[in-house]
Amino acid sequence: MPRLPPNFNERFDTLYYHRHISPEQIRQVLQAHSEGSSLRGISRTSGLAYNTVVSLVRSASQRAQQVHNAQVQTVQTQEVSADEMGSFVQKNRSNAPPVN
Repeated sequence: MPRLPPNFNERFDTLYYHRHISPEQIRQVLQAHSEGSSLRGISRTSGLAYNTVVSLVRSASQRAQQVHNAQVQTVQTQEVSADEMGSFVQKNRSNAPPVN
């Protein structure tokens, strides 16, 4: 097993690095966000500052994007379905003002 330098921080390059909140609080914030709670609502229920909640969600989002980009490289598609696209466009046209 390789020896780590004495100043090595195991939290380096993780969501926990330079954060003064517990991993459990981070998990709760991200869980609430994934369930659709508002950022201000998460801030109120968790007791964390709004900016802390925003920072956690942004960091997790960036990390998830990095993982996604690393794992999903080349996706071969043979068929693309746009079934919902027609109804979405039609719905928006019915709400749009008439064009002169």
